[in-house]
Amino acid sequence: MTSPSTPAAAAAADHASGEANAFTPMQVMRRRMRSHKGFLIGAGILLVLILIAALAPWIAPYDPLETKLVARLLPPAWEQGGRWEYLLGTDHLGRDYLSRLLYGSRISLAIGFGAASLGCLIGVTLGVCAGYFGGRIDQAVNYILTCQLALPGLLLTMALVFLIGPSLLVVVCVIGGLHWTYYLVVTRSATMQIRRLDYVTAAQAIGSTPLQIILYEVLPNVRNQIIVIFTLEVGIAILAEAALSFLGVGIQPPTPSWGLMIAEGKTAMFYRPWLVVLPGLAIFLLVIATNLMGDGLRDVTAPEGRN
Repeated sequence: MTSPSTPAAAAAADHASGEANAFTPMQVMRRRMRSHKGFLIGAGILLVLILIAALAPWIAPYDPLETKLVARLLPPAWEQGGRWEYLLGTDHLGRDYLSRLLYGSRISLAIGFGAASLGCLIGVTLGVCAGYFGGRIDQAVNYILTCQLALPGLLLTMALVFLIGPSLLVVVCVIGGLHWTYYLVVTRSATMQIRRLDYVTAAQAIGSTPLQIILYEVLPNVRNQIIVIFTLEVGIAILAEAALSFLGVGIQPPTPSWGLMIAEGKTAMFYRPWLVVLPGLAIFLLVIATNLMGDGLRDVTAPEGRN
């Protein structure tokens, strides 16, 4: 005998299913974002760092390039010998460390997002062309990819920056020009699957050009994968810039850069550890924020809606 509550339960399930189907894919994605802790934490930290970089001229207590040798190597204010006017202490030239950290966020964010954008442009263009057209174009792109993967990335980056001359634009272009392989591999694979689908065949049947199909049929369907890779590449570019600056071929003094600050403080790290710990912690927070956000985007954009 059927339970009396069964029809009511079925009706409730149908009602819930109807409500779920009433949401658009974008609304469903937003609901998943609001409930994904990793994404919220990463996006929150990244938003704070972006605001700090944007407001650095107004919130920095001193000019980051101003030197005061009489106040050199002061410890943070909470340690013995520190001063509250220099909250995070000073470096070997008496420059306020808090101000240099705030302005250094601008360099790291500019290089991270600039290099990731350039790598995205190169990798997505090559990947979509190889996946859609195939044949000799695919073979040529695969040959370029193989050559790129066979090269030592850090050594090649150092050599190019050294030969061209270190500057912010050069560092962005070199890092971005050498970090596009993830974009290429993912977009090529996805495009090869998409080009066989019915809506692409229908677009070809009505006379759409390959450029129109790529722009309006292929790219919108690989957008989520590109965004996820972009967030991960931002962190990779930031670490690459820090490594270059630490080795002396990246951002040059007196420009405030977190990697350069670590390089300048390494000689005194055993008795002035904050000179290395503070910029290292800033790099860690920025990279972990971009990776958390990337992992979160991967989860919320997955068809099965992982949490």
